[in-house]
Amino acid sequence: MTSDQLLEHSLSDSITITDNRSGESIEIPIVDGGIDSSSWTKLLPGLWFKDEGFAATAVTNSSITFIDGAAGRLEYRGYPIEDLANNSSFLEVAFLLLNGDLPNQMQLSSWEETISEASDLDPNHHDLLLQAFQKDSHPMGMLTSALAALSSMYPDSRNVEDPQIRSKHTVNLIAKIPSIAAAAENFRNGRTTQPFRQDLSYTENFLAAIYANGDVEYAPDPTFTKALEQLFILHADHEQNCSTTAVRVVGSAHADPYSAIAAGSAALSGPRHGGANEAVINMLDRIETLDNVDAFVDSVKNGDDLLWGFGHRVYKNYDPRAQIIKDTAHQIFEITGKNPKLDIALKLEETALADEYFISRKLYPNVDFYSGLIYQAMGFPVKMFTVLFAIARTSGWLSHWNEMLERNTRIARPRQLYIGNATRDFTSIQDR
Repeated sequence: MTSDQLLEHSLSDSITITDNRSGESIEIPIVDGGIDSSSWTKLLPGLWFKDEGFAATAVTNSSITFIDGAAGRLEYRGYPIEDLANNSSFLEVAFLLLNGDLPNQMQLSSWEETISEASDLDPNHHDLLLQAFQKDSHPMGMLTSALAALSSMYPDSRNVEDPQIRSKHTVNLIAKIPSIAAAAENFRNGRTTQPFRQDLSYTENFLAAIYANGDVEYAPDPTFTKALEQLFILHADHEQNCSTTAVRVVGSAHADPYSAIAAGSAALSGPRHGGANEAVINMLDRIETLDNVDAFVDSVKNGDDLLWGFGHRVYKNYDPRAQIIKDTAHQIFEITGKNPKLDIALKLEETALADEYFISRKLYPNVDFYSGLIYQAMGFPVKMFTVLFAIARTSGWLSHWNEMLERNTRIARPRQLYIGNATRDFTSIQDR
């Protein structure tokens, strides 16, 4: 390049900030679509960038998940989500997220065997993790508490700077979280959880643990297994979302992985995050019939109701995960029989996508809009929906946790803009 071309290239890939109070300026290069805050603070020390909800803040570099919200694209380690959901198993995708590449057959077989060997809960773990709860406890509360309790059972997990220790407990968490989830649901229903079987896959074992009655050997339906595998894959990771950020913040203090993943589980439980698919089912129950869809849409536009399962912080187009599971929903209902809620959901989607109110706001169905319908058709109670999300997302959480520790990321410590009282004189209590 000539000197003029280099200058033009430099200016086109940078921004210039001027402090009007001093007249000083600084040019900051744009790298990978972002700018480094350290240059900002050199010019403007003590002046913080206010960004509630981290809507415009990149907290890290990551090579795990790519999202193009405008185009409706989602990729894990460079692989389009459509290819992974249609052609891979969940454990293949978990291996990909953790290791950066899809496994070959030998690697996959070894990985599946390693996970299987670590899947059963010790009887003492089972009693400690579950027996303290009431039968009507919400399973997400049980799961979150159980995950946190595991940290006391594996004291070596606190040595997070050792890659081998991290690997050991990464396996343990991915292996045991479906066991904990199944044990929690069975405890709530007065059933005994069956041991995991060597002849079943990760997802088949979870279905068997939920649905087997102990009298007849359970044979998971292949369509159900494929649907749950797809949902696990679609939910496995989604970049720096609320729960992943919670895992990173707790993990940045070098807390053990069980505590960090418990933080992610707690964040996921909220209706604005993982609990949204539960909220979709409750919304469809309130709408009740096809004849009420138009009136409900009007109530949303008037600000009297919320349209759960539509819109996304990142996607300004159709969530690619939603289209995949919309097709899966039809396959499930061919087996279970059509659920009236699906007709309501389809009409609600059609009505909203034809309405300028929703079009102008770029509100499209997201993954939560159809996932709850599939879970319910498969027989899962509504309270279990977010637990299923957590089983899948654990692999993503651990991928980000490991990536953060490999880079020795600084402890999370955001700033604030103080808007409280100025310094005041203390008044004794008798004079107040």
